Amino acid sequence: MKLKLLKKGIKINGEYFSCHYSSAKNNMNGNATIYIKSYEPLPKEAYSVLEVENQSDMQTDYFEKDRIRINPESPYFKQVEALAIH
Repeated sequence: MKLKLLKKGIKINGEYFSCHYSSAKNNMNGNATIYIKSYEPLPKEAYSVLEVENQSDMQTDYFEKDRIRINPESPYFKQVEALAIH
């Protein structure tokens, strides 16, 4: 999987997803977060490589947008932190 972090979005294998970033300073667990802005799901391989969260429940008609948790050991952590600050 090829992931590219951009100022206002991410590209996963060339497919663009608009997002915003949140610093680890805003999270009790110390993880930075990437919030996807659309309800379109990320590619399946992203779920196996990244820590993607989505608590949607179709049975109760509750839908969430994907978010990606980036822990401090991740190779993307410093870049996400820098994007969250700007």
